[in-house]
Amino acid sequence: MGTCGGFKGEIERDTITLVEKAVVYDIINQMSDTDEVIAKFTTEIDLSWLRDTPIPVTRASIVSGDRDLRPEDIPLLKEKYKATVGDWESGGIAWVCKQNNTRLLIMRGVSDLVGASGGDAYDGKTVVWIEAAERIMKKLVASLPGWISLLPQP
Repeated sequence: MGTCGGFKGEIERDTITLVEKAVVYDIINQMSDTDEVIAKFTTEIDLSWLRDTPIPVTRASIVSGDRDLRPEDIPLLKEKYKATVGDWESGGIAWVCKQNNTRLLIMRGVSDLVGASGGDAYDGKTVVWIEAAERIMKKLVASLPGWISLLPQP
């Protein structure tokens, strides 16, 4: 559970996303084909067991890297990875869970939007993210019992 940046024009602020695919997109590989390495660290998340959701969600692909989204990268990220949101953690978490055969849900609320003209929370406007994060996390935490009730019983 957490926040993410949304691609302006593709998704709305405060939308709760349920991640179906996580792509670690910011790999720079000097020894072999970068696209092959990115594909290795891309995780399809099995949500086939999830029949319902306790709150409205939008299923999405997320790009995940060790930096904020750069406005100039958005067109390529949309086209190449079919993503509408990005964050810093989901790719690594999803990959580790896959390696350990561990079921997971990644839910991210869109705290701010990034587009050609920049980001809502960039250039000293972190209050946009702070206020959104508070709203989003309250909603996600309140929904947690509903998500837990959906887990398959052993």
